[in-house]
Order: sequence, then C-alpha cells, then structure tokens
Amino acid sequence: MKNLHRPFSLVISAIALTIGSCTIPEANPNAPTAQASASAIATNKERPPIGFKQVTVAKDLENPWGMAWLPDGAILITERIGRVKILRNGSLEQIAIAKIPKLFVSGQAGLMDISLHPRFAQNRLVYLTFSTGNFQSNHTSILRVKFDGKALVEPQVIFEVTPSKSGNQHFGSRIVWLPDNTMLIAIGDGGNPPLQLNGELMRKQAQKLNSQLGKVLRLKDDGSIPSDNPFVKTAGANPAIWSYGHRNIQGLFADPTSKQVWSTEHGSRGGDELNLIEAGKNYGWPVVTFSQEYTGGKISKEVSRLNMVDPKLVWTPAIAPSGLLLYRGNIFRDWQGNLFAGGLVSKSVVRIKIEGNKTIVQETIPVGQRVRDVRQGKDGFIYILTDEQAGQLIRLEPM
Repeated sequence: MKNLHRPFSLVISAIALTIGSCTIPEANPNAPTAQASASAIATNKERPPIGFKQVTVAKDLENPWGMAWLPDGAILITERIGRVKILRNGSLEQIAIAKIPKLFVSGQAGLMDISLHPRFAQNRLVYLTFSTGNFQSNHTSILRVKFDGKALVEPQVIFEVTPSKSGNQHFGSRIVWLPDNTMLIAIGDGGNPPLQLNGELMRKQAQKLNSQLGKVLRLKDDGSIPSDNPFVKTAGANPAIWSYGHRNIQGLFADPTSKQVWSTEHGSRGGDELNLIEAGKNYGWPVVTFSQEYTGGKISKEVSRLNMVDPKLVWTPAIAPSGLLLYRGNIFRDWQGNLFAGGLVSKSVVRIKIEGNKTIVQETIPVGQRVRDVRQGKDGFIYILTDEQAGQLIRLEPM
C-alpha cells in the first residue's frame, strides 16, 4: 500500500534555539525535511487575529486529566488520583463516583479521560479510562457509568486492554466518538526501555497486530468490537485495532465537520508528532521516528518508510503534547478550523493553521503550566486544563 500522507511540512520548534541542541535522526532520501522557526514564541510572523486573555475559572485541581461538558454547561473534570469534580455556575465540587475496580495510581497511571456518550441526553452514559492492576501487571480499562445528576453510578468495566504490562508509563487513554456512535480510544505502547514484554522491548508491541498496545482501537458503545474494523478478517490480528505504530497518543480529536481524526503523539527525546489518523494505517513507531533515546543515540536510522504514514508535523525538542482541539466555535472566528495542541513540557498551547494541504502556521500561546487538555466549551470559548498539584482550568476570552 502506497503512503498516502506526505506531510505538509515538518517543523522544529524554535524553542530548540533557546533551550539547547537536540539532533534528530539522520534523514533518508524520502524523508521530509525539518525547518527551524524564526521565533521562540511563534513559528510565523502572523499576529494573533484578535487579542485574547487567559481567565482562571477553576483552581486547586489535583493533577486533572480530562473534561467533558454536560448539556446544561456544567463541566465534569477527572483527577488522576481517582476523583471526578463538577464545575457548575462557578462552583467546583467533588461528585460521588462508584468504586473504580483495582485503580492503579502511580507515575502516569490513574484515572484519565472522561467522555459523554453522543446520546447522553437520552441514556446518561459517561465513559472513563483508567489504569488497573499494580506496578508488576497493569493495563488500561474503560469504565461506563451513569450520571444521575449527583453521582456517577452503575459502574461497568466494558473493555480491558490486552496484553497487560509492567511499569507506570504510556497508557494513552483519550476517547473520541465517530459519527456512527463508535468510539476510538488511544492506547500507549506500554513504556520506555528497559521495560520489556515477552523478552523484548515493550515498545515493539506497537508494530504487533496481535497486541492492543501502541494502537488506536475502535469499539462499540458497549465495549464490543465492530464487524467492519480494518483487521477483523486479518489472521492473527486483534480485531479491535483501528490504526497502529503509535508510541503514546494523548491528544485525539474527531472532527464532525470534516470527518477527520487528528492526534498528537509523544515522542521520546524529541520527535513529537501531529498525525491524521485513518483506518488500517501504520504510523511507524518505533521503526521510523524522529525521536532519540532518552539516554542518547538513535532509536531508528529511518524517519520515513514506504507504507508507513508520515506525520504532518514534528516537534523537536519535545513539547510533550497532550490534549487536542480543532476549533469550530464562533468566539474566535479567525481561528475556525485551526488545531490547538496542549504541551506538558512546553507549558503552552500551540495553534496550528493548515491551509490547502500546503501551509502550516504555528503560534505558541504561553500558559506557564503543564497543559494536559484543550477543549472547546459549549459556549464557544477555548478551555485549557493544567496538570499540576494545584491545577487550573483556564478559559481563553477575547480582549
């Protein structure tokens, strides 16, 4: 199968010029070239279309991870330690949640994303991703609950990722919904070296079609597997797989207007990616990557290969992307159709403008805190969730 996704361009963030050098793997002749940006704040000379300010609407959240809007405008927010809070009319309160089975909280593990069923108004269903087990054996699971207006009740674990792994890294866990009411869930590769599974580096699971690690999975709303998934009829392949070759996706967005699915994916030392996700495609990790080992040296000599999808954008040094939004609101009209990617390490949100499949514009919005999630609210504003011991929910507003 021929690679259908040649990148628009690949950009090394100008933060590299101010933080320090971090070389990328040697490019092969077919690989896209990376170009340095001109400013440590913005990768283009375009001024913001309008002035905006950052307004803190909630604070003292303990390592918040995900958020979801109720029909009345209230916001459900997860905290990694295992709590769910609700922000309603400016007041932040903890809500009762049925016991999460064998919740594992350590490092990157814990309670993660939250998402409402597309027909929430009728069925009141809420979906949560969490890590279950212990340090020696754990995996990502999906918990389905009902919101009765005061508490999350009637818990049911509808899906558990296989195989289990060790350590406390790379759970992925973002959930998005497709127009047919099936869900996509991003699952990490399991962790960095020296972590192993079955006698080889854990990250090699991303290329194995019999493993759900390092994948995007597609499920029905009850956790069962759709019969039209791309690998259902492939011998030896796990039928839940939608795409593969991923390291650790923590930004995932399904755009109902374009029907496109975008992701942001953590690299290792540099090599973070923006990808356009399509069914059945191989996104290369760890066979092709711009990342380096944390200890130094190349993970792979290749940054591109036939039949593996190239990223649309690469960040080196890493921004550690988490949370992704394609803006369709009316508050910031000049930003309609732009992507907004949160950055944990960069402590910023990156606005990405794609024009006619050719031009990429980047603008960095400094936040000063680790950005875990970025969402558009029901009111059309952009909301930023920061992952700190005293995390905040920040709203971007026009000046």
